[in-house]
Amino acid sequence: MIRSSVTISLVPEVRGGPFIFWDDLAEGCRKAAELGFDAVEVFPPGPQGVDAVLLRKLVADHKLSVAAMGTGAGWVKHRLSLTSTDAAVRGKARDFIQAMIDLAGSFGAPAIIGSMQGRYDGIDREAALEYLREALEHLGEHAKQYNVPLLYEPLNRYETNLITTLDAGVQYLKSLSTQNVKLLADLFHMNIEETNLAAALRGAAGFVGHLHFVDSNRRPAGLGHLDYTPIAHALKESGYNGFASAEAFPWPDPDAAALQTIRAFWMYFRSA
Repeated sequence: MIRSSVTISLVPEVRGGPFIFWDDLAEGCRKAAELGFDAVEVFPPGPQGVDAVLLRKLVADHKLSVAAMGTGAGWVKHRLSLTSTDAAVRGKARDFIQAMIDLAGSFGAPAIIGSMQGRYDGIDREAALEYLREALEHLGEHAKQYNVPLLYEPLNRYETNLITTLDAGVQYLKSLSTQNVKLLADLFHMNIEETNLAAALRGAAGFVGHLHFVDSNRRPAGLGHLDYTPIAHALKESGYNGFASAEAFPWPDPDAAALQTIRAFWMYFRSA
């Protein structure tokens, strides 16, 4: 069964970005539970940037799960990239993500590699992909101890020049030795890069480990021009049973965005 999740960002540097709730972990969890979400997806400033004891109490008290944790602060705050031309930067990036895997894994949740994958600038694409491959091999195996995958997110062409489609992501994962890396399918990025979103999801059956449930304009689902009926059918038919998580702008405000998301979730994923 596909489950619902809503994002909470604790990173001041990305204020105004695509996260529904901001800054207040306790209030975000309270509102998520009140609206009927199954989980929260947390974006902390770093491995020590969230009070794990508090988060554990909050999710227990509100009967929530932690769907995933983002690592994007490693890029936003520290300019760390797994494909940097500087070996020292690549090492720090890997250490940052490994620590995030340890934090997320303690909640039974996967960590996400999105912006920290970087770009190929100053080196050729194959060299960058080899740097990324080395990191995913190591980090995917590290996540295995927590019985969770590592999530790798294909981004649109304006955010990376490495892997931008689900099919390219599938082919890349097939080249890895580790079997513990899954794709994060973000409907916003897919709307830019894919010819047919439903077909892309079917083609990636078995490789998708997480879904960012958002509309074409990064607003909450139902406030853009995506047709969710074929998307929902494709996910169900492909056997996807992970989270549909709202990484969306808090438009027109966080409360309204959260309400819009949960209504859309019930309409497309829980209706008869």
